[in-house]
Amino acid sequence: SGAEHAGRSTEQLTAAQKQLLRKRQDLDFWKKNALKIRSRNRIAGLAIGAFVIGMFSYTILSVKQERIMEDIDNEAKINYIRGPRTGTNS
Repeated sequence: SGAEHAGRSTEQLTAAQKQLLRKRQDLDFWKKNALKIRSRNRIAGLAIGAFVIGMFSYTILSVKQERIMEDIDNEAKINYIRGPRTGTNS
């Protein structure tokens, strides 16, 4: 019974050691690749930012164009209602 108990504790110890080893390997991986990961994150952030700014600019521009077109349409309606400028009504 004493041998079984000793066997279990060594299995648990090796499992804990394996987990610790895995954590160390992960930490080493992140340390080695931190610069790559940071640069990828920056590139992704810049791309997303550029997309958002582009969409915002496009939306603002298209709304301005709609307003300009509405103004032109309103002027055209007013001129149409007034009628053509001839010698008699100018």
